[in-house]
Order: sequence, then structure tokens, then C-alpha cells
Amino acid sequence: MDPPTPRMPFTPKHPLPTLSSETLLDFPSPQILLVILNRPSSLNCISTTQHHELASIWEWMDNEPSLRCGIITGAGNKSFCAGADLKEWNESNNTGQKRSLPPSGFGGLSNRSRGKKPIIAAVNGFCLGGGFEMVINTDIVLASSSAAFGLPEVRVGVVAMAGALPRLIRTVGKQRAMECVLMGQQYRAEEMKGWGIVNEVVAADYSDKSGNGIWKKGGGYKGVVKRAIEIAETIAANCPDSIMMSKCGLDLGWAGVGVEEGTMKVMQMMRDNGVEGGENMKEGVSAFVEKRRPTWIDSKL
Repeated sequence: MDPPTPRMPFTPKHPLPTLSSETLLDFPSPQILLVILNRPSSLNCISTTQHHELASIWEWMDNEPSLRCGIITGAGNKSFCAGADLKEWNESNNTGQKRSLPPSGFGGLSNRSRGKKPIIAAVNGFCLGGGFEMVINTDIVLASSSAAFGLPEVRVGVVAMAGALPRLIRTVGKQRAMECVLMGQQYRAEEMKGWGIVNEVVAADYSDKSGNGIWKKGGGYKGVVKRAIEIAETIAANCPDSIMMSKCGLDLGWAGVGVEEGTMKVMQMMRDNGVEGGENMKEGVSAFVEKRRPTWIDSKL
């Protein structure tokens, strides 16, 4: 089945970045961006060009007031992302041509430390190497029951240097991180849920099995992507200012900032950006008192 034609449900404030066929975009609802890695024949390995494309997309999402949540997944039936394009890597070794990542890291995600809006990983198959490094730094991780995770770098003579090593040890502890990194083996989705990396494992029969890959026959999405859209819609229905300020506070803790310092930084940002006492805060309190649903305006953050 052919992928969907992107539906832009809003007038963008900024021009959409130019993308190759390796990266597909969709907007499953007006406030959600879905990014699809589209190299299924190569297990959605990411090329040097695609790293920079993805970085520009996440930056564009952060700067688009209408968008409130992002999702990343892989096209096809087998793989979310199996890491770097090793054929390209081998060629660059032979020619001396340098490969580079954007400052935000592998896929524009593995070192994304200042991203304003949450990103959900919908892992639908192999999640290896750099693919796993991206996932560790996303905000919510959903995995199909058939997903497989791992950092096999030691088996091919390289090192996972896109940000995963310090983040993995913070999430799973020293001994599990050492096992994962030094053995280079693969783990099932249920194991990764037990380790605290995966939030939810989505059964293969969660929704319609028809169609191809993440797309179902007749249109729309299925499986782990369908579930990711549901969660993204729940997030997007909440106050956009509160979402971004809360994520900022959590990210500061993730980066090792102390409790008092992190709290003060968030409070100062709220005051400096008009969130404290702003339109959305007033609307939320008023809606609660009046027992109605709030009507949020797009964040100015």
C-alpha cells in the first residue's frame, strides 16, 4: 500500500524543510506531526543526508505554534531503524570523506536537549544502534510486541557515541547498561519495558492487520502507530504552555540539574515568557470552575 499524501491541516508559520524520499511526513490530526523513516529495503538505516533532514524537521516542529506533539516510526514490516547506513560508512572510510551528524545527534534526536515539544517513538521492528540511541532520548516509547532493541556497535568495531551511553545508565542502572552495551545482543520489547525504556508494548492484533506495514487497507494507521496517535492526541488536548514547561522541568532533571535549581529555572521561564498568569492559565482555571472544557490558544513559547 502506498504511504499517505501529507495533509497540512494548518497554515505553517515557517516554510516546511525540503525533504528527500527517505523521510515522509503526515499530520494524523491538526496538532500532531508524524515522521516516517522511509528506507524499508535498508531496514530504515539513516544516511548522513537524512540526519540533517530530520534535525530540520524537529526544529521546524518546535517553532510551529499549531503543533504540540511529534511521533517517529519506520516504514515497512521489519524495522523501526537499524542504525547508521554502514554501506555509506564503509564508503566514506575508503574515500576519506567525512560523515557528520547535526548538533542534535543521530536522526536529530539522540542529543536533542532543548526540544520544546514531546516526541513519541513508535517502534515497529528492529531498533538497533543509532535507532536505539534516538529512542532512549525520546519522551515516550511504544513498541510492537515483535520489536527488538540493542546496541550492537561492539560487534562491528565502533562505539555508540550519539548520546546513548550516559542516558542508558541513568535509565537502567550500571549493570544492565554494561550488559546491553558490552555484549551487543538484542532484547525483546517486554524486556525493555521491564527495564523502564519502553512505556507500553502494543500487541500485534491491537487493530486491523490488513494493509502493509504501519498503514492499514483503506487508509489510516494500525498497530503501534495507531496507539501512538491516540497518546499524542491525549497530550495535544492539554494546555500547550503546560506541556512545554513541564517537559522543560523534566528535561532539566534528566540532564542532572538539581531540584531547587531546576524548579527555579522553570518558574523564571514561566514569568519571562508570560505563562504565569497568561491566557491559557486563566482559561484553564476558569474552565475548571465553570465545569467546561478549556479552549486553549497556541503557545507563544
